[in-house]
Amino acid sequence: MSYQVLARKWRPRSFREMVGQTHVLKALINALDSQRLHHAYLFTGTRGVGKTTIARIIAKCLNCETGITSTPCGTCSVCREIDEGRFVDLIEIDAASRTKVEDTRELLDNVQYAPSRGRFKVYLIDEVHMLSSHSFNALLKTLEEPPPYVKFILATTDPQKLPATILSRCLQFSLKNMTPERVVEHLTHVLGVENVPFEDDALWLLGRAADGSMRDAMSLTDQAIAFGEGQVMAADVRAMLGTLDHGQVFDVLHALIEGDAKALLEAVRHLSEQGPDWNGVLSEILNVLHRVAIAQALPEGVDNGHGDRDRVLALAQALPAEDVQFYYQMGLIGRRDLPLAPDPRGGFEMVLLRMLAFRPADTAGAPRQPLKPVGISQATVDSAKPVAGAPVVSPEPAPVVPAPVVAEPVAVPEPIVAPEPEPEPVEAVVDLPWNDPVEAVVEQQPAVEPVLETIGEQPELTPMPTPTPDSVVPDAPELVSGPVPEPTIAEVVTAIPDIDLDDEPPLDEDYIEPDMDSAYSYLDDLASEHTAEPAPEPEPEPAAMPATGLALQWLELFPKLPISGMTGSIAANCTLIAIEGDHWLLHLDPAHSALFNATQQRRLNDSLNQYHGRTLTVSIELIKPEQETPAQAASRRRVNRQREAEESIHGDPLIQQMMEQFGAVVRHDTIEPVEALVTAQG
Repeated sequence: MSYQVLARKWRPRSFREMVGQTHVLKALINALDSQRLHHAYLFTGTRGVGKTTIARIIAKCLNCETGITSTPCGTCSVCREIDEGRFVDLIEIDAASRTKVEDTRELLDNVQYAPSRGRFKVYLIDEVHMLSSHSFNALLKTLEEPPPYVKFILATTDPQKLPATILSRCLQFSLKNMTPERVVEHLTHVLGVENVPFEDDALWLLGRAADGSMRDAMSLTDQAIAFGEGQVMAADVRAMLGTLDHGQVFDVLHALIEGDAKALLEAVRHLSEQGPDWNGVLSEILNVLHRVAIAQALPEGVDNGHGDRDRVLALAQALPAEDVQFYYQMGLIGRRDLPLAPDPRGGFEMVLLRMLAFRPADTAGAPRQPLKPVGISQATVDSAKPVAGAPVVSPEPAPVVPAPVVAEPVAVPEPIVAPEPEPEPVEAVVDLPWNDPVEAVVEQQPAVEPVLETIGEQPELTPMPTPTPDSVVPDAPELVSGPVPEPTIAEVVTAIPDIDLDDEPPLDEDYIEPDMDSAYSYLDDLASEHTAEPAPEPEPEPAAMPATGLALQWLELFPKLPISGMTGSIAANCTLIAIEGDHWLLHLDPAHSALFNATQQRRLNDSLNQYHGRTLTVSIELIKPEQETPAQAASRRRVNRQREAEESIHGDPLIQQMMEQFGAVVRHDTIEPVEALVTAQG
């Protein structure tokens, strides 16, 4: 009889022989026992985790001669034929080789026929994601409503490629990867039954190399048995897989801990004799550091799968936790940069030397080679070293540099020094002079060395208490302790005569289209933004008389003009005085003229031209209007609505009852007209 590989010989034939996948087996067993059978199943997962095996077991459970059960007998003719792969009613289809729609139609033509021997006809479609889109479309109707004697079992390693229409018609089960512990446990059982000598370390190497696949683990075990002449030994498996000896990894880490560069490079030289994959070597170092970190956090959480638990615990005691994290992070960055190195071994050595060079300086045994102060100012490195040009203050009480404020003028002989340019005027000082007297004097009085020798009596250098606002020195008006008020726009325009008033102002997107209920001045908004607490909007002063004639015509025209922003604010504070043909004369309140310029006048003129459909000439004079402007009219209407709202609140019977019975008080600052709320929210 020919040799049968372990992966096929030890393929599970029932659910109780399955390794892992408990979450899937429990659902299937309960469904079979309660006869709640679905017509389509989808099994997803990586290679070698049991998708096809579970599908064949389901076929046995459905067609066993003892009946539909979760524990097929395994001895009847149906069970034996399924195990041997010759059961006529189990149709296994490799979708990777039958992707065309013609193949799918041929398959569906046979669905209408009843099973030949079994109870159900089971279609097992492996790698179903390889089917074409036309094949999926042809399969949809039959997959949704198959005959009662047909069951579909789909298997795939890439469920993302399946259409949602297929996924919605199937019961989907995701199979998990096999953990190394479960693989080692199963291999121990198999090799024990097969009477093959083995070492635990060798099984752990195989379990990690399998990468979650039990079939890969069985295939690698077959290869290891052949390589080791009937034995599975750690040295043979390590040589077969080309993996690194953990002992050499520990040699590298011990040299790193001791800070011995010579021993470190010697360990790398020994590693190079095996021609290893340097990226894999760095990965093994990271794995060891990971286990060391676990040992420091939870010593009992370290497994002995590598046979090095004692060495890991010893490293956990020798290495500080911050060093472990530092080496691990440096190793991760080194793996990322390793492909960029000119030579893989050189890149690996640079990673280790970088760990050695940047090791935390307070660690015992770390190399303490002094570094050159590159790019660091000596004034910041050594604060005790005197700086040229700065006064030196001795520890004993000594005469101090004079304060900037002198009560009486002192006769000072003129020093013989080179003429220096006149110092620029000092702006308002925020830090008070008593907070830092020496620095304040040095900044405000340059070149005062000769003056220091001529002043006889000076106060000693003693820390001064923080003064109260009432204790400000009266002779120093130039030192302001309070906040400096920001100049207004009008003051800036007056102080800078060269400013170009025709510059383009900001865009108009921020302006709200005036409906005369919410018109306000743009300049007032700018002023309120710089206050600590939002101040109420200043209301326009009431007009001397109500608008009539041309002023009333301007009130009705203003809301219809296509203007906004500062131009709209300027127009809202104007009134129409005279119309002579196509020439219009407007008066603008001077209080709102700070940002008025030729550009704003041009925009206002353009808006009037656009509205009237002809060319007009607009002149604006800075004269306070005598009749009501649009802004004043909006303020008047707002005040009237507010008064009506307050009267409505006070006249409400429920409010009056609460005030009489409970002593309630109406807060007028919280009352807003309903129209204003609608406008603000809309």
